[in-house]
Amino acid sequence: MHYEASVPTVRDRVVQATLKRLLEPIFEPLFSAHSYGFRPGRSQRQAVEAAREIVTGGKAYVVDIDLAKFFDRIHHDRLIARLSQQVSDKRILRLIGLILRSGILAGGVVSPSTEGAVQGSPLSPLLSNIVLDELDKELERRGLEFCRFADDCNLFVKTPKAAERVMASISNYIEKRLKLVVNREKSQVARSERVKFLGMTIVSGAIAISHQALQSAMLKVKELTPRGTHQTLETTLEQINTWYVGWSNYFGMTYYPAQLHKIEAHIRRRLRSRLVDQQKSKRNLFNKLIKRSVSRRSAAKAVFSNNKRWALSNTFAVTRAYPNRWFINEMGQVIRSDKQLAHWFDVRQWIRLA
Repeated sequence: MHYEASVPTVRDRVVQATLKRLLEPIFEPLFSAHSYGFRPGRSQRQAVEAAREIVTGGKAYVVDIDLAKFFDRIHHDRLIARLSQQVSDKRILRLIGLILRSGILAGGVVSPSTEGAVQGSPLSPLLSNIVLDELDKELERRGLEFCRFADDCNLFVKTPKAAERVMASISNYIEKRLKLVVNREKSQVARSERVKFLGMTIVSGAIAISHQALQSAMLKVKELTPRGTHQTLETTLEQINTWYVGWSNYFGMTYYPAQLHKIEAHIRRRLRSRLVDQQKSKRNLFNKLIKRSVSRRSAAKAVFSNNKRWALSNTFAVTRAYPNRWFINEMGQVIRSDKQLAHWFDVRQWIRLA
């Protein structure tokens, strides 16, 4: 079996999915309670909440260990040896060995794989947990509190001195015992509010969306609402909603709703800017605002200024013409009238914009 550009074929995916179903009941009961990634009944939200509870308990310093190219550096022999402790059937072990060493087919040339596991394969997440369970057991043996989601692992201690000591000793264990590589540049020791864990951070005992995640969201909104596009507003709203429903469902775990409101306000302003830009002249924009119940004085003050579209999008006249409820009532009605688009428009998400 070979993987074209690291993607397993359909046949291989079926084999790997079957192996996963066979192996998971064996290894799942053995995994640490502090491991949350790729496990039935466990989630990122649970991992972040567990981290919050540890920090609230007094361990506010985090040892954030980053494993460099973890999936690419899984040691095959160590993994098979670990599997053999629970799996006695040599045929199963041989089949997993074949999967791990199958190589990658690219451009008609097969490159051998002497280490690592293919990302995106049904079996790889389980294998990664088996590899890192050895780390979990070592951390438990040392009495350390931690949360791990796949290869994203945070350890929690009370003091910066203890954090530095744990960073050194655990990094040494990972590299010498597990044969993995710690990314020294990305790993860090810091207070919880300065550490990102699964896109979130713990601030004063509360869960908040990390600064990096917020910045990425702002850039995504900009990408979905480009300037100078001929795309209809309905299509733009469809794309925004598809992204934002998923994004807000995950990041809705934040204890600070204002973080979500900030993204929603940015979406509205980008859309108002689009509406302003769609008017071919200042006179057209002026007339449009008048039709939308804006006073002539307010409309003239906004339109016949030197403000460009972005500044205009935040003026009293434009926000009055296109208030928050407009995105629910009028645009929502337009979209709901189209049966092809009705399935994606979730009014509950946009109610927050009111």
